Formats: sequence, C-alpha cells, structure tokens
Amino acid sequence: MRIIFFILLSFYTMAQTETQSYEVLKNFSGCEIRFYPPVMMAKYSSDNGRSGFGKLFKYISGNNDGETKISMTTPVHMEKSESENSMAFVLPKSFNKENTPKPNDASLVVYESDSSHYAAIEYSGYTDEVKEKENTDKLMKILNEQNIKILGDSKILVYNSPYKIVFRRNEILIPISYN
Repeated sequence: MRIIFFILLSFYTMAQTETQSYEVLKNFSGCEIRFYPPVMMAKYSSDNGRSGFGKLFKYISGNNDGETKISMTTPVHMEKSESENSMAFVLPKSFNKENTPKPNDASLVVYESDSSHYAAIEYSGYTDEVKEKENTDKLMKILNEQNIKILGDSKILVYNSPYKIVFRRNEILIPISYN
C-alpha cells in the first residue's frame, strides 16, 4: 500500500510542476536538437563537491529579499567538472530580470540564461556518475558522427524528486552550434 501512495504522490507532484520550455528542432539517432529560450535561474557553485540543493530550496522557500515563495520547477540543472560543481533551479515563467527576488545567501547567483541550442539524450532511473558518463559519451559520439560542433561541457537535467520511484526522467544536454 505504501508503494502505491508514493507512486500516486509522484504523479500528482509532477502534474503540479512547471517544466522549462524548449522547442525540438530535430530528432535523430536517439537524441534531439533543441532550442531553449532565456529563463531566470538560481544557481549555486562549489569547489568542494556540495550540491547546494538546501541553499536553493531555502531561496525558493522565501530566503530572498522579498521573502517571496517561489514554486519548484523542473528540471534541476547540474554541471560537474574536476574543479567545480553547480546546481541550478529554473524559476517559473512569471519571473524576469525586474521581478526576481535577490537571494539573501551570497553563495547563490540569480541570472537570466542565454537562449541556446543543445543536443539532448534522455535516460531513466536514478542518475549516477556511470549513467551520466555513458550517456554523455554516447551523445558526443552521435554529434561527432553528424559533424555538429560542440560548444561546451555537458549538463545533467533531473526532472523528478528523489521520492519518485518509477518513470524517472533524466537528460544530458550538450551546447552546440546549430543553424
């Protein structure tokens, strides 16, 4: 009975969460080329391996200059490198440069992302370093075979809360040059 409750809770919370918009421009070889318009984001970066989830959650829970409660959205963006890790929350579409509250925590940065083209590949289950590397390598191979220019490092997108057990969605995005 408990498992059914968590499955239903997962579907309910997913249905209530705004998702970052993008336009699919092309599908091939199990991946997509997407265009992402600008969006407001809150980001935490660290050189000590901390994710910053708690700090970001406090920000959207009202730890900001307007004490504004901000709805959780999907996906959560993560970037990992040898020198730095970051996590970013996408803010709801109702926020822009003028009305986005400033964080009270100086370790957070709020900014408007640039519009960009990305190649994307989706995978399921809980994400981990093995899946992230495997899917990044797979996507890079496809892009190289298609002679698509890669413009930067990959991002990991996680769409589900840790409480969602089934039908999980994760993606690897790689910035590309696309006309």
